[in-house]
Amino acid sequence: MGSNISNMDQCYPHASSQSSHILTFHSTAKWKAHFDASKGMNKLMVIDFTATWCGPCKYMDPIILEFAAKYSDVEFIKIDVDELMGVSQEFEVQAMPAFILMKKGKVVDKVVGAKQEELQKMIEKHRN
Repeated sequence: MGSNISNMDQCYPHASSQSSHILTFHSTAKWKAHFDASKGMNKLMVIDFTATWCGPCKYMDPIILEFAAKYSDVEFIKIDVDELMGVSQEFEVQAMPAFILMKKGKVVDKVVGAKQEELQKMIEKHRN
């Protein structure tokens, strides 16, 4: 069950075959419409608040791709804090990467920093 961390020490470019598992929002209106629609579902949503200039965020990118492929029952969303400042302020994001875990429109957990193991534990805890 443990993951092999040695092959994750380097940043890998996004694998296009896996990127379809992660939704990226570039408009606050589209995000709000998706978020409102998700409130009626019991599906776990993991929101990755990131920035292009953030080193730890880049480190987490291949890990998030791996999680999105592994946990197909979980919805992974990427939001750039510089692009959608209002959304990041709404969720009180103060450091990155920040991962907000939500169910039915409510925050159930939060992981701040490049903490792969902690994020994986939280996903496994809340996905059922």
